[in-house]
Amino acid sequence: EMHWWHGAHFALWNRIDLLKNSLDWYNHVMPKALATANVQGYAGARWQKMTDPYGHESPSSIGAFIIWQQPHPIYFAELVYRSDSSEATLQKYKDIVFKSAEFMASFVRLKNGKYHLCHPLIPAQELFKATETDDPAYELQYWYYGLSMAQKWRERLGMKPDIKWQAVLDNLAPLSMSHNLYLPNATTPHAYTDDQYRRDHPAVVGAYGFLPYNNRIDPAIMTHTFKEIMRHWQWETTWGWDYPLLAMTAARLDMPERAIDALMLDVQKNTYLVNGHNYQDKRLRLYLPGNGGLLAAVAMMAAGWDGNKKTTPGFPKNGKWNVKWEGLRVMP
Repeated sequence: EMHWWHGAHFALWNRIDLLKNSLDWYNHVMPKALATANVQGYAGARWQKMTDPYGHESPSSIGAFIIWQQPHPIYFAELVYRSDSSEATLQKYKDIVFKSAEFMASFVRLKNGKYHLCHPLIPAQELFKATETDDPAYELQYWYYGLSMAQKWRERLGMKPDIKWQAVLDNLAPLSMSHNLYLPNATTPHAYTDDQYRRDHPAVVGAYGFLPYNNRIDPAIMTHTFKEIMRHWQWETTWGWDYPLLAMTAARLDMPERAIDALMLDVQKNTYLVNGHNYQDKRLRLYLPGNGGLLAAVAMMAAGWDGNKKTTPGFPKNGKWNVKWEGLRVMP
């Protein structure tokens, strides 16, 4: 499985051929993804989280429950389409997009008129138990983005909207909140009052930053959430891509100073060695998602994103920054 950061930075740094090479992998391993979904009672393709080179899922008590990688191929395909908006691109990747969406639409469960992401699952903030966790915030937003984009691909191909996908989009569960903060999921209302939950990836901020705005998000509540996480988090438990994730959210929230603060956090997991490797600890002396995240965030902070009207929107306008860039692409 290709980490989202690598697909993003290939595209944003205008290395689209590298993304195309990686995206082809999904076509190669699709038979296994289709088989996994089928044996579990779902439609479409359930993509492998961690694999051998041939697409066999590797043993893991966590990887098999993670769902945040399911919309990745849709995002990747869209990045390619933004570079090459041709019929050939649509035809080449439509099966990846549609089989991803079919699984996503069959994975949700309808309860009390709303579609929910229900256990067993493990969210990107992996500390939450697979047997208890429902409606993780970031994954809900990624489900919305992925299914929306899959409908867009149907439209481009002259097809009518998929009725089931649209029902999910129209009735997807909202993000859970408590005390003007977005909760990481619907089953942990005390996420900000119990320190055991202030660790691992602060993935809730990915719901707006990593992902573009839609009206399911209130930027004021996300601003409050971002500031709460920056105020108090167990940084030693994080990973190298968490700082770019926070920077992207700060940039979209029009807090460029905080974006720089996030990228420059003086913590061990944000260490870059002289050879360029993102050092995590003695066991893990290189961590490529950190590199990919940093490249993606800096590109986004310089070139901006869809709908942005400011130049270099992720960098402060306090007279201390003179940013020059070329050849970067705007982020969705």
